[in-house]
Amino acid sequence: MIETIKLGTLRWSHIVRPSEEDLQALKEHYHFHPLDLEDCRSIINLRPKIDIYDDYYFIILHFPTFDSSQVFVDVREIKIFWGSDFLITIGKSHWLVKEMFNQEKNRLLTNQKLEVGSSDALLYKILEYLMMESQKLAEKVDKDVDTCGKALFNRNAERTIEKISVTRKNVIILNTMFKPQLILFNKLQSGAIKGFAENMEDYWGNIMDYYQKIWDMVEDDGELIKGYSTTFDSLQVNKTNEVIKILTLVSSILLPLTFIASLYGMNIKLPIQDHPFSFFIVAGGMFLIAVGMFVYFKIKRWL
Repeated sequence: MIETIKLGTLRWSHIVRPSEEDLQALKEHYHFHPLDLEDCRSIINLRPKIDIYDDYYFIILHFPTFDSSQVFVDVREIKIFWGSDFLITIGKSHWLVKEMFNQEKNRLLTNQKLEVGSSDALLYKILEYLMMESQKLAEKVDKDVDTCGKALFNRNAERTIEKISVTRKNVIILNTMFKPQLILFNKLQSGAIKGFAENMEDYWGNIMDYYQKIWDMVEDDGELIKGYSTTFDSLQVNKTNEVIKILTLVSSILLPLTFIASLYGMNIKLPIQDHPFSFFIVAGGMFLIAVGMFVYFKIKRWL
């Protein structure tokens, strides 16, 4: 269903999961390009882009959010038809843009409408809101990265590796989501993409500042979490090697003792077996061998 609010001469429409009737209405009223309408039918996330036409722009952007478990980062897609006197936002679910749309709809009922003079200004307000929320999410992931760094030397290895794996996945999703959109926002800031209002470069520059700050944070987090993961793997390998080394040395000490014990357990004549103190002699010899091997390993710094 197409919901529309009027902000002076400007119309802002929002559609959640557009039906064929909705797309047909857009085609008849605005004469949008069939390929853009086809993109609106897609149920999978498309690559971020901007299509430039004489009387409107078609934009696809991606922004992050947490899934229902509030653990993993998910990608939300927004499609925007941007004209001189209209803005049409399309989403696949109720999300931040829908919340903002509802807020403005409720404000209109109390005559407190959003002060925007052009579709460019409205688009800026929407992008600014999305950027601020994206920055909050990126900062939370950044804190998770710091937590992973502090947890490297915890004894609970299973919990630590789980935290590192989840955080690394979130950082990778943020990285792959934000990277393709850098060029698009750079074009807005530089004026390579002309809007419908004058003197918007400073506003687009503010959006780019948000974006650059988030991108720098994500890039740094990517390097950090990769290093933490490598460090954690090295620590676990080192711990495993230490355990194997100790077990090997213990086995080496027990091997000659086991040989002597099995030898004197045989039903054959052996030296000193008839001696009244044979048990103490054999046990003492085994003790001296064990102590001697332990001292030797210490001298060699194998223990």
